[in-house]
Amino acid sequence: MVTAMKAAPPRAILRRLHRPLGRRFGADQSGVSAVEFALILPIMLTLYFGAVELGDALTIKRKVTSVTSSLTDLVTQSKSVTDDDMKNILNAAKTMISPYDDSKLKIKITGVKIDDKGKATVAWSDALNDTAFAKNSPITLPANVSEEDSFLVTTEVHYDYLPTIGYVMTGSFDLNDQYYLRPRLSREVKRPSN
Repeated sequence: MVTAMKAAPPRAILRRLHRPLGRRFGADQSGVSAVEFALILPIMLTLYFGAVELGDALTIKRKVTSVTSSLTDLVTQSKSVTDDDMKNILNAAKTMISPYDDSKLKIKITGVKIDDKGKATVAWSDALNDTAFAKNSPITLPANVSEEDSFLVTTEVHYDYLPTIGYVMTGSFDLNDQYYLRPRLSREVKRPSN
């Protein structure tokens, strides 16, 4: 005759197994630091690489602003700008943006004539890694710099920033600035060959 054995409920079995395992693993602290490090590492890497990428972007943006204002300032200090002068001015921009890649730098320096009715047209335009404006083409100026019967020099600089690592910031960013100045030594800045 077969007697039926009373089966232990599953909870009771788990409790019996859990006690010795729980004591043994609960008391063992040797892997806690490794687990904590593994949990914190992605956050630390994100913060580090994000700071590096943001720092580079801010540095390049500051350099773009410096290039923009310096080039405009150089041009407005002359009565006339020759081809050699313009070449030297644009080469100065390459030096200013270093150690970053100067092939990503796009510059447009434009002389703008504003007639007595307030219509602004391009008197001359030069560019580096970009297309210059066509002579006598209309150009839109902000209202606060447009003054009837005057002349302006404007410089527009763009830098296509692509993060080196691309861990936090992905894609490319157009870091740009534009600057307007009036000539200092004459009524307008001439470009004899343009």
